Amino acid sequence: MAHTRVGTAVQRRITGLTAAGAALGMTAVLAGCGAGGGSGDVTLKMVAADYGDSSANSSQKYWDKLAGEFEKKNPGIKVDVDVYSWSDVDAKVADMVKKGQAPDIAQIGAYAGYAAQGKLYSADDLLSIPVQADFLPSLTEAGEVRRTQYGMPFASSTRLLFYNKELFEKAGITGTPQSWGELAQDAELLKEQGVKYPFALPLGREEAPAETLMWLLSGGDGYTDNVGTYTLDSDQNIDTFTWLKDDLVGKGLTGPTAPGDLNRQEAFNAFSRGEVGMLNGHPTLMKQAAKKGVKYGMVPLPGVNGNAKATMGVADWMMGFKQNGHREQIGKFLDFVYSEKNVLDFSERYDILPVTSTASDAMADDPAYKHLREFLEELPTSQLYPVGKTSWAQVSASIKQDIGKAVAPHGNPASILKELQNKAASAEAAE
Repeated sequence: MAHTRVGTAVQRRITGLTAAGAALGMTAVLAGCGAGGGSGDVTLKMVAADYGDSSANSSQKYWDKLAGEFEKKNPGIKVDVDVYSWSDVDAKVADMVKKGQAPDIAQIGAYAGYAAQGKLYSADDLLSIPVQADFLPSLTEAGEVRRTQYGMPFASSTRLLFYNKELFEKAGITGTPQSWGELAQDAELLKEQGVKYPFALPLGREEAPAETLMWLLSGGDGYTDNVGTYTLDSDQNIDTFTWLKDDLVGKGLTGPTAPGDLNRQEAFNAFSRGEVGMLNGHPTLMKQAAKKGVKYGMVPLPGVNGNAKATMGVADWMMGFKQNGHREQIGKFLDFVYSEKNVLDFSERYDILPVTSTASDAMADDPAYKHLREFLEELPTSQLYPVGKTSWAQVSASIKQDIGKAVAPHGNPASILKELQNKAASAEAAE
């Protein structure tokens, strides 16, 4: 669901005792007290993703402030948060877990693999009943592995097609695209006017799985069938990427950067500079574009012959690791994180959709959030990644690495999708 993405890690460090010494001391104390926690000071280590588009609005500032407020109310519990770009954060947590240095809390893109390995507390273990019951039902279900919730949704979004009104006007485009054919025609007109990116197609590693799913849905299929089996190389999906390769990329309608090398934030930045005619975007882009004075419009993503099969929804995930035995302290902090005030604060800061019913209702009723209503309306029926499959993290990584090749000049969409399907099938068989 999903996101900054400053290129380097932004880190918050707590001074005083060395991290190694504190961690060792805490582990020793708590090992004798069981997983529920124990007496003495505890420092929770958290790794989170960055939703800002620059160092000025990095999520580090949000987490530093929130941690400080929590620590004042909970003497004896410190929270040390390190924020990384979306390009790096999942790999960072995976490396920490592999080294036996799992954080207490991670807010990243996938949870199921860790849940299947028995490394996570369930939501039941951590959250108070009112907090757990407040999650939107579709997101609760998406957070389950074998009917137990391990993934706690943290932020969500849906996607719409953004377009630059001034560039459309200069190109003589009076309507908005309702089908792929119309989208390609509009992109041609924008290209004739010298628009740098008539349609920005970010299939780079940052968020290739999202852009890919949006197009698969608009072509009538998706990542899985109705029973959850991967179908990446279905005829419809091959047709979708063949059209992208031949009718958009091949005709020079996606700009000077190869889609496989274009990351989502780079595309958003270009849109905010007035260099992009159209692109698929989530709510965060509204604030970024408005700040730069870009006049934009938003419409549902067009499908191959009209409306897309479904809108893509994304949720990012919070999880608590068992390794350090800080169940009680993790639970206290997460109950604080998921208070209505804090959920709304984060959602407002980044124009992200809230994951709780109370915050969603408050947002829907508040005229200050009317710009998000169209996104909010799409969320209950949107289609999410198959995040409950333990294979999804591996499949997602393969898509990030290879999907851009499908639309490259000498790429073969059928071959690339078949290759991805074979990897997905192997990963699923190993679940």
